[in-house]
Amino acid sequence: MARPVKTRRVRCSTASYYFKPKGIPLNDLEEIYLASDELEAIRLADRDELFQEEAAVKMNISRATFGRIIMRAHKKIAEAITMGKAIRISEDLPLVLKEKSKNVCKKCGRKTVYSLKNSICSKCL
Repeated sequence: MARPVKTRRVRCSTASYYFKPKGIPLNDLEEIYLASDELEAIRLADRDELFQEEAAVKMNISRATFGRIIMRAHKKIAEAITMGKAIRISEDLPLVLKEKSKNVCKKCGRKTVYSLKNSICSKCL
């Protein structure tokens, strides 16, 4: 019997959930799905330049699991770029724990804990 999948900690959010080649309508393109945990791995390893061990700790997974996730993400991105496919970033994924952040609500200005995806406190929703 396989081991249960461990919940991954994800803090990354993006302003856009699609990337595609210029000049080709989206409905004419094949899509590649990039999961939330794959985007987080790309952020930690490539943008933040963390070693796999450090990044794995931040995602609450093992180093080996992080290595598999980042390898899968790099392969998908390389395929999309070389084959002219669109990249669709998954907005939600079961087994992903969206990290909470203590920040200022965009509506009322109160310091509060809210989901990184919303940026609005529970009182303003």
